[in-house]
Amino acid sequence: MRQLALALALLGIGILASPAHARAHGMQLHAACSVDSDYELAVRDDGLQFTRDDGSPHDIFMHDGQLRVDGQPLAVSRDDAAYLRQYEANVRALLPQVAAIARDGVGLGFDALATVAATFADSADERARVIRQLGDQRRQVLARIDQGIGHGRWQQHDFDQMMDEDMGDAVSTLVSTVASRAVKAALSGDQSQVAALEARAQSLESSIEKAVEAPAERLGKRADALCPRLVELDQLQHQLHVRLPDGKPLTLMSMQRTDEGAVADARTP
Repeated sequence: MRQLALALALLGIGILASPAHARAHGMQLHAACSVDSDYELAVRDDGLQFTRDDGSPHDIFMHDGQLRVDGQPLAVSRDDAAYLRQYEANVRALLPQVAAIARDGVGLGFDALATVAATFADSADERARVIRQLGDQRRQVLARIDQGIGHGRWQQHDFDQMMDEDMGDAVSTLVSTVASRAVKAALSGDQSQVAALEARAQSLESSIEKAVEAPAERLGKRADALCPRLVELDQLQHQLHVRLPDGKPLTLMSMQRTDEGAVADARTP
C-alpha cells in the first residue's frame, strides 16, 4: 500500500512540474528551450532592471535604447540603441505569456490533485476539507505567480520557494489523504477492500492521464512557441557591440535549445 501512495504522489508531482517549471538561475519552457541568467529581472514602467547579488556589474538598467551600469550611463551606438529597444520590447511582450502558461499549468495540476483527493477521501466532510485546503493552496500559488512574473518580476528565489513550499504543501495534502485511506484498508484485513482500493487507483491514474494529456500538450505547444522569441532575444544580445567598463560584452542571459542539444549562446568574453 505504500507503493500505491507513492505512485499517486509521484503522479501529482509530475503533473505539477509540467509543462512549465523552474531551474536554478533560470526557467525552462517545456522541452524545447531554456534560458539561464545570473540576474533577477524587474519590468518597470520606466525600463528593465537586471540585478544580482554576486558578480559585477550587479545592476543594469535598460530603457529606450539607453543603458546604465551600476548607476552610470554607458555610451551606445545608434545600432546598439535600436537593438536595446527591440530587446526591451520583446521582454515586455514575453513575460505575460510565460505567466499565463504558468497559471494554466498550476490550474491543471491542482485540478488533478483535487480529483485524486476527492476519490480517496473517507467521507463527505473529509472530501470537503481537503478540496477546500487544496483550493486555498491553489489560490496562494496563483497569487505568487501574479505578484511575481505576472507583474514583470522574475525572482528565482521566490519561484523556487513557491515550487518547494507551496506546491510541496499541496502534494503533502494529497499524500496524507491517500495514505490515510490506504492504511485503513490495509489494517482492516479485508482483502476485497484492499483490492478495490488498488483497482480504483489504477482506474483513476488512467482517467487522469487521459484528462490532462490534451491540455498538457496544448500548454507544451504554447511554451514551445515562445522559443523563437527567446532565440530573438539571444540574437539581439549577440549583435550588441557595446562593452561593459571591464571590456566584456553585455550578457544578460544564455539560451539552450534542448530539442537540438545545442547551446545557442556560446559566446565567450
